Amino acid sequence: MIPVISGDSVSRIEDVLERAQRDIAAASDTRSLEAVRVALLGRKGELTELLKSVAGMAPDQRREQGQAINLAKQTIAAAIDARAQAIATEELDARLASEELDLTLPGRGEPTGSLHPITRTMERIEANFSEAGFSVAEGPEIEDEYHNFTALNFPEDHPARAMHDTFYLEEQRDGAALLLRTHTSPVQIRAMRETGAPIRIIAPGRVYRCDSDLTHTPMFHQVEGLLVDRDVSMANLKSVLHDFLNAFFERPLKVRLRPSFFPFTEPSAEMDVECIHCAGAGCRICSRTGWLEILGCGMVHPAVLEHVGLDPEEWSGYAFGMGVERLAMLRYGVDDLRVLFENDLRVLAQFRGSI
Repeated sequence: MIPVISGDSVSRIEDVLERAQRDIAAASDTRSLEAVRVALLGRKGELTELLKSVAGMAPDQRREQGQAINLAKQTIAAAIDARAQAIATEELDARLASEELDLTLPGRGEPTGSLHPITRTMERIEANFSEAGFSVAEGPEIEDEYHNFTALNFPEDHPARAMHDTFYLEEQRDGAALLLRTHTSPVQIRAMRETGAPIRIIAPGRVYRCDSDLTHTPMFHQVEGLLVDRDVSMANLKSVLHDFLNAFFERPLKVRLRPSFFPFTEPSAEMDVECIHCAGAGCRICSRTGWLEILGCGMVHPAVLEHVGLDPEEWSGYAFGMGVERLAMLRYGVDDLRVLFENDLRVLAQFRGSI
């Protein structure tokens, strides 16, 4: 309600206030409200003209008239602001009502998006190992040399530490060099330091190495696994990985272990799987051998256990690591890894509906 100023000397101001009250209330939109404001308070507005007229009055009358006009201007300005907020609320409510969507309506058949094949593969790996009792652990992608190399038993002169293999950063942490992690094994170190043993985890994530060709990219994805407990053996490792591969490819497959070397496992092995494409008969994909190298694995090196404060006489464990891109290529029949990262919608659309 706009207050009305009384007094004989301001009767005209009272008339202006009464009309302003009606006009402001009648304004139905922002444009009409602005027209009212300009007519009353603009440079040639009614109250502005009244204020100019006080210059020729006697001092006492000028003071009284000027105060009344200024009070009227403040009253009208406050009323306009209140009406502007009300109009904005009304317009928003009207727009929301007109744009309301019925979420119960059936779809119209437009093409739908889908998960990237690498994401699908990651989720499939995580689901399979979760069923085997493994939990998912994560860690930073920017690592220090201790967690990425030293704690994993890499000697100081190991080739993997070289600049041509690893992305080093200019920044340092407490005087130690920082780098983009070359594997997700540092997550195992952090997890063992935090929770101790027994432990059963997988560590999926992005890793970085200076490499790029048909089957390698500078950034790729790995899933590494770790189990530490009492009386763990290579037989346990082979059984878990064999069950995983059968579940991942949805058919029974032959596997074999070949001796290998990794600084953080002893003994170490490469696991080969029967060629997915030729079922072991020999084809171009498996170089006529009938076998495909699928992952690296082994028993956790005692030095690694000591680095995290575990007694290797009491605890033993196994670890494994697999490239997500390689598994995705085998599962979906992709022969060039780079097509998965070129964002060609024609390629990615082929995976819609895949699992």
